[in-house]
Amino acid sequence: MTDRAFAVVRAGALTTVQDQGRPGHAHLGVPRSGALDPAAAGLANRLVGNPPEAAVLETTLNGCSVRPRCAVTVAVVGAPCPVTVDGRPAAWGAPVRVPAGALLDVGTAVSGVRCYVAFGGGVAVDPVLASRSTDLLSGLGPPPLADGTVIPLGTTGNASALHARVDAVPHAAPPHELVLRVTPGPRADWFTASALRTFTTRAYRVSSASNRIGLRTEGPSLERSFTGELPSEGMVLGAVQVPPDGRPVVFLADHPTTGGYPVIAVVREADLAGAAQAVPGTPVRFVPAGRR
Repeated sequence: MTDRAFAVVRAGALTTVQDQGRPGHAHLGVPRSGALDPAAAGLANRLVGNPPEAAVLETTLNGCSVRPRCAVTVAVVGAPCPVTVDGRPAAWGAPVRVPAGALLDVGTAVSGVRCYVAFGGGVAVDPVLASRSTDLLSGLGPPPLADGTVIPLGTTGNASALHARVDAVPHAAPPHELVLRVTPGPRADWFTASALRTFTTRAYRVSSASNRIGLRTEGPSLERSFTGELPSEGMVLGAVQVPPDGRPVVFLADHPTTGGYPVIAVVREADLAGAAQAVPGTPVRFVPAGRR
């Protein structure tokens, strides 16, 4: 094993390798996957001088700890959290030089859900269908990090010269209220007029059952106007599917490519990064696109 690597000391609740995903394979049943908060992942890469397609770590809630085998520049962004190197406080949202053998600890998120950890040279696990992303639904890509595993890093070469470093870039804070702009879905007519009004006027909350596949909600149930079942049909990123319990589910990066429950609406892709950072209990409002 090359010294261009790091050992996982504490994997955390769920830490995965993510990049820009593998779009274009839905016809094969392969989800897009990729970072749930792509703006945060992209900022992390810029801070360490990586190209935008470099793979990073995506942590969930309580971070992770790793020990690089080589000196490496690291940046942690996304959900605000404490960062330490060998127990000493280090910067969040800025490049940090971590010596070989030092312990980098990414702590529990103060707000939000997911942190992104970029390493100079990128995480260099083997790509699958041109992506290094972990896909929890299909199982493609590397498995989630586990304590004791060793993960390879790429070489920096001239990457830092080709991609400008930045000191700070504005990035949205985790939402106190998640506002999701929606356009009508292909099966909006499967719901009563009352349900359609409820969907866009009543408040929901983020459920603790949410994951990389979908953001589940708690709140008023949406009544169908049809009682039959649909044959499976194509699903897109941001589709708002309504299962039999009537509570909307917003499909995120690891969503299935087909589904048999009706899609009442589709969320604007630009709003999905907020869904990635919304903690359980966060109020959710679905609003027609063009209205806030």
